[in-house]
Amino acid sequence: MKKIFVMIFIVVAIVAYFFLANRSPFIKYELEGRTYQLMTAKTESERVKGLMDYRSKKDLKGADGMIFIFPRKDYRQFWNQNTYLDLDVYWVDGKKVVGKDKLPSIEKSKDLVVIYSPEKVDRVIEIVK
Repeated sequence: MKKIFVMIFIVVAIVAYFFLANRSPFIKYELEGRTYQLMTAKTESERVKGLMDYRSKKDLKGADGMIFIFPRKDYRQFWNQNTYLDLDVYWVDGKKVVGKDKLPSIEKSKDLVVIYSPEKVDRVIEIVK
């Protein structure tokens, strides 16, 4: 009986290991015919921080950018405070892209740049250039 429990435990441990080992911390998202690996910002604190303080694409550890998922549609604004990467910003309503902007790094712009969604959106995607 003890051998059966040990065998079951080993099988469950192996399955769990392979399931968790192959799980990516990013979501795949198709945009303009290309699939991106995106970090996800779902909570308010994750959305406030976004890609601030990342200095190079290498710091993203394989991600192409970030998707911001909001609980409801609204007009959104993004800015480049403490943002050291140049970004393409896509304004998304559901699955439909309703606008695209460029957001330069703070080092490039030297001043704060604020961009606004052209309509109410529930997702915003930042792709590192």
